[in-house]
Amino acid sequence: MKLKHKIYLLIGLLVISVSLFLFYDLGSSWDYALPRRATKVLAIILTGGSIAFSTVIFQTITSNRILTPSIIGLDSLYMLVQTFIIFAFGSTSFIAVNKEVNFLLSVSCMVLFAILLYKFLFKGEGRNIYFLLLVGIVFGTLFGSLSTFMQVLIDPNEFMLIQDRMFASFNNVNTELLVVSIILLIGIGVYVSRYLKYLDVLALGREQAINLGVPYNFIVQRFLIIIAILVSIATALVGPITFLGLLVANIAYQFMKTYRHTYLLTASILISIVALVGGQLIVERVFTFSTTLSVIINFTGGVYFIYLLLKESKSWSK
Repeated sequence: MKLKHKIYLLIGLLVISVSLFLFYDLGSSWDYALPRRATKVLAIILTGGSIAFSTVIFQTITSNRILTPSIIGLDSLYMLVQTFIIFAFGSTSFIAVNKEVNFLLSVSCMVLFAILLYKFLFKGEGRNIYFLLLVGIVFGTLFGSLSTFMQVLIDPNEFMLIQDRMFASFNNVNTELLVVSIILLIGIGVYVSRYLKYLDVLALGREQAINLGVPYNFIVQRFLIIIAILVSIATALVGPITFLGLLVANIAYQFMKTYRHTYLLTASILISIVALVGGQLIVERVFTFSTTLSVIINFTGGVYFIYLLLKESKSWSK
């Protein structure tokens, strides 16, 4: 099957899954249910697209298909910002209540962290992306520990507010952030379009990309900032989802079997949206909300992650 035909197949699955989610068992009160379902689908599209796009780019610049952006501590930093706001200013403060301000503050912190991480770590000679990942893991652990420290000190009622933001939920989407998220994603799409042509070359590795004339450090820094913004958008809308990016990116690699990022990015975004919309439909209609989509994704993703580790281990032992 040609690559374009595979994309058309995924688009067909997307149309079917979205149509089923919107119109299945709509009932007579469609004017009440349909706008709410449409809002949820829109949030799923923004979240799935952001996670898939950021993961594929991150795996390309790290040349590793089992890593996700959460490894450099972006998710942990988001939770640290949320916990610090409640800890320092209280749950009734303006920063905690106003979701737009809270969102922009979180995005600013994550982008600043990505810039500082890159600026400081790439100044020295002989330092590469793997050193950045190692330091990112250390900072992620530090952010997680600081969040836990503050969470045990705050009032239990305020801790419940933080706990709601610790787990992804598509039943409680921050609809107030949809407009801001759409504006940011359109801006990212326009900005990143000029750099997408470098991704196929970056996949060859740092030395090969530099030899072929790619401004490696400049491009990687821009992509890290874009990844930070995309992760913050997805996390702010529904909460942290650890394994979704790993799942959809690797399924896209296996399904498309190409190195061309034009097709890989498109396929991963479509697979991510189909998985989320279909998964949420199953959670609502089959499991009748007895579980959440994030639990299913994390369980499936965890099993798949172990499979990838065992697969890589066997390939190295040969």
